[in-house]
Amino acid sequence: MSRPSERLKELGMTLPPVAKPLAAYVPYVKHDNLLLLSGQVTMKDGKLAYQGKAGSEHDIEAAQQAAKLCALNAIAVAADAVGGIDNLDRVLKVVVYVASADGFTDQHLVANGASNFIQEIFGEAGVHARAAVGVAELPMGSTVEIDITFSVKG
Repeated sequence: MSRPSERLKELGMTLPPVAKPLAAYVPYVKHDNLLLLSGQVTMKDGKLAYQGKAGSEHDIEAAQQAAKLCALNAIAVAADAVGGIDNLDRVLKVVVYVASADGFTDQHLVANGASNFIQEIFGEAGVHARAAVGVAELPMGSTVEIDITFSVKG
């Protein structure tokens, strides 16, 4: 498989600018070869692109797109942290938080929007452990929030 940077180009995608933290935290912490990201919400062009809950305001397909956008934002933060996407060695764990309407139990399907995208970019190095968690609310009303742990080359 091609390198992640080549894969992005093949898909006609570019990494978005990294959003500034909106509260008292840093975008990532690097320790040895681990890179732990802070949660990334559905920011696009400086605005929240998806607000509301899966199962009421958004169907599964729209919520999957929200998860994919969060994953793209997370990859942008990680690439910025290590000097480029090709310096990311492996995706270790993805945690997907889904703002969920009462009775909505398909968080795992929403999370597939992020997982499938990550694997499309990183191939076998993108196969990861995962948790999909339904929550009542997320910051700023975002539909999805994702945090990812990577291992870094070198």
